[in-house]
Amino acid sequence: MNRWNDPPGGFLPVSAPDFLPRPQLEAVQLQRLKAVVTRAFEHQELFRTRMGERGLKPDDLGHLSDLGRLPFTVKNDLRDTYPFGLFASPMEEVVRLHASSGTTGKPIVVAYAQADLDVWSEVMVRAFAACGVHRGDVIQNAYGYGLFTGGLGAHYGGEALGATVIPISGGNTERQLMVMQDFGVTVICCTPSYFLHVAEAAREAAVDLSRLRVGVFGAEPWSEGMRERIQEETGIRAHDIYGLSEIIGPGVGIECTERRGLHIFEDHFYPEIVDPDSGEVLPEGSEGELVLTTLSKQAMPMIRYRTRDITALVSEPCACGRTLRRIRRIGRRSDDMMIIRGVNVFPSQIETALLRVEGTLPHYQIVLTRASGLDQMEVRVEVTPEVFSDEIKQLESLKHRLEAAIENVVGLRVSVTLAEPRTIARSEGKARRVTDLRDV
Repeated sequence: MNRWNDPPGGFLPVSAPDFLPRPQLEAVQLQRLKAVVTRAFEHQELFRTRMGERGLKPDDLGHLSDLGRLPFTVKNDLRDTYPFGLFASPMEEVVRLHASSGTTGKPIVVAYAQADLDVWSEVMVRAFAACGVHRGDVIQNAYGYGLFTGGLGAHYGGEALGATVIPISGGNTERQLMVMQDFGVTVICCTPSYFLHVAEAAREAAVDLSRLRVGVFGAEPWSEGMRERIQEETGIRAHDIYGLSEIIGPGVGIECTERRGLHIFEDHFYPEIVDPDSGEVLPEGSEGELVLTTLSKQAMPMIRYRTRDITALVSEPCACGRTLRRIRRIGRRSDDMMIIRGVNVFPSQIETALLRVEGTLPHYQIVLTRASGLDQMEVRVEVTPEVFSDEIKQLESLKHRLEAAIENVVGLRVSVTLAEPRTIARSEGKARRVTDLRDV
């Protein structure tokens, strides 16, 4: 099946798997699932042991629905087998290693055979094409390079697409703006929180961003309110991209031009939604934790990996014509949740509330303390320069409106502190949203 887009830079082939009829796609999925489960069983001791505890063998997989019988994999499994305990390929076949930052203990290490890198480039090409990026574009790749998977994933995908890629990495905002303006950049790839910082700096320096038309933002949850703020301030079209190192990196899913959920590249990554507490598979359309199984990974297969990301599967047809199922945009993680005076609170809810109130900037901190045995939350949020120069009475009014907006979203009254512009630290990578809980 051939599908074609007609971008300004010329015709661009769109990958046939995106438009496969569901029966054909499911046949591909089952064939690949059987192969990857067999590979994991033969080469990953931990997986083989857990299968044995359940009395299962790879031959027991007869249907895609049988996947729910297999054991989960969790992030601690990668730490407990550090560094190479989950590899399914010998080291001489491993051509690249990536690792997490290790901020919560030992880093997780992920391995790639050449076939895995080929798949990664393929899904990134399909991701860029889905959101309207083409070979005539100039892509400024401000994701971090190095052990983090974001930079190289977007880099090789952009080159395979035939676009011009600028490997600028993150940070050095002044240089980012110079390159963006002088090189005629049309596409920016980075975290949404960093792009807000770039846009703020561009506004202050009177830098023209009019040639920039598409932003491919990921690596952290971000709200619809933040998307609206980005688009209003810069005029670009902002797309959400999804991925994680344990699976492959960026390119697991992407918003197409319709932006009604993120298409998962199901021929390589099989999605399930489970109850975060019980692990029970939930019916399609139910909100729960996203679980992913790699269907073609060679060096390090992941079977039923619990992402901790909260979303839901959407199977209704998309106007773009892709038959790939979508997930709703991820705004929170099950391990992001804070329990404040018995109420479940997620950072994304705070962000949503703050962005509904005019006069604030999208930079904030959540500070948790425990006073007299009770958990307390303070939200520090920057206000615009115009508002900060207002009279005390007007600032107090804004503070009360923000407290009411947060209470309306989360059902909890919290304290809001207004901060002067540019006093809250900016992030040049992933946003750091929550501080430690401390006794006072």
